Amino acid sequence: MKDSHASLALLARGLAGVDVQVQPLEGSAGTRAVLVSTRLLLPASADARLHRAMVAHAVAHLLHSVPARPARTLKPMGIAVVSAIEDARVERLLRRDFPGLHGWFAESLAPPPDPLDLGFAALVSRMDRMLMLPAWQDDNHWVNKARRLFDETAASAGLEDYDAFRAIASILANDLGQMRVRFDPQHYTVPTPYRDDNSYLWDFGDAETPPDEAIALQQSGARPPPAGNGGSPPEGSAEMELGRYSYPEWDRKLERLRPDWCTVIEKLPAWQGLAAMHEQASAPGSERFTPLALHRSRHLDRTHRLRRQWEGDDVDLNAAIEVLVDRRLRLRPDPRLFMRPGNGPRPTSLLVLLDLSASANDSGPHEISLLDIEKRAALLLAASNTQDDIDRLAIHGFSSNTRAEVYYYRLLDFGQQLDAASRATIGAVQGRYSTRMGAALRHASSYLRGETADQRAILLVTDGEPSDIDVHDPKYLIEDARQAVAQARKAGVRTACLSVDGSADVYLRRIFGWRNHAIADDVHTLPQRLKHMSARLRAAS
Repeated sequence: MKDSHASLALLARGLAGVDVQVQPLEGSAGTRAVLVSTRLLLPASADARLHRAMVAHAVAHLLHSVPARPARTLKPMGIAVVSAIEDARVERLLRRDFPGLHGWFAESLAPPPDPLDLGFAALVSRMDRMLMLPAWQDDNHWVNKARRLFDETAASAGLEDYDAFRAIASILANDLGQMRVRFDPQHYTVPTPYRDDNSYLWDFGDAETPPDEAIALQQSGARPPPAGNGGSPPEGSAEMELGRYSYPEWDRKLERLRPDWCTVIEKLPAWQGLAAMHEQASAPGSERFTPLALHRSRHLDRTHRLRRQWEGDDVDLNAAIEVLVDRRLRLRPDPRLFMRPGNGPRPTSLLVLLDLSASANDSGPHEISLLDIEKRAALLLAASNTQDDIDRLAIHGFSSNTRAEVYYYRLLDFGQQLDAASRATIGAVQGRYSTRMGAALRHASSYLRGETADQRAILLVTDGEPSDIDVHDPKYLIEDARQAVAQARKAGVRTACLSVDGSADVYLRRIFGWRNHAIADDVHTLPQRLKHMSARLRAAS
């Protein structure tokens, strides 16, 4: 064993030009090498071929990496992605000087992971393989984006520009966050076997484990992360499933509907958000909204006749008889002899559809999230609606986690009283996942088909454009939502949108048309905007 480590030290000396101490990794048997200054600790479990690749990789860091960069501004996932990009960068620099080392690295790569595995370690392993093997193909959007950004940066800025590669690593880490990929730093191990644990690259400061003790972070026997993903509700707060429904989705490139493409899952909301909602509502200084005074729309109603009119489309017989009587008595008759239709109340069924995606949880300047304001505005609208039996109101919500899981919540149904239970249900719903708007609009429209009201409408309240983690074409879900609005219109359901996204005008106009959307620049004006939009929908002919 000593002879083999001495030979590896000579190999490192020949490649790096400096003396490198190659020693066995003592204590708990780890699976990844550890590089500390010019001391390389190798796991005993690796074979001679893997040891050789480990030494070459460590030399790449010694020659081309700046050690102990401060890690305070990076989150754990960001550190792991930056480290993986840095590993690929320094290896490519070393292979440029020693082309024969490519075979050492390529033969020691981890086996290709399961294509259906979209966990963090699997994605990084696929990225490592893509950056190492130019001919390798992968169908994952994120992995292909990593190769494209890496190659473009290498061609434009050069492999020596660390900051440029740090920038693309930040982009990739942000994408993983948007994709809600789970990262568990306690159980994560660098997926490529010959690469070290990356403790050489970072200075974690006093708040983190120092580099000399970083061996403990990358021990063997790493366990897989717990089931589920980062957006799932905590244990003990499971939601009850009520039913599953299949809907088509518009493919803008094929210009046709894909039948049964999306699955809408109706659920009862978990109750984990109820206490927080009550605490915030009762906190000192919490904002109070004034009740919404709703304008009641009226329309020409021929069943409601106005008598004794100056003009009209029919004669008021009672008024005509009184004229004849007045003439016999030589009195001046009342000339108002006509009848005309009056303006009667317009019965309306309005479904308010709340966007319950994760972005609605973000706190505003007053530490009140958009979701909380959405809930309060919806409650105020429902409370105001109970003052008159003319309108029927429903409050539903939705979020999505790919086309297979579009979650739909019926928080208040048509004809349901706004009692303590329904208030609690609205208060308990949480923001999660993404915004697959088209499927939710189609499901909402199905509930309005059973309404007999003269006017049927959906009012969508959202904070951003349609999106989901399995869709990478930014126009795909916009066009699908546009088709869903058109289908609802053909069924006699008018659809409008109220958004708090200041830059939403272009895509909202594309989806809902010129007159059927509005933007609340300040989220605190959302209740009043909701009032005006609902009145506009009620008054529409």
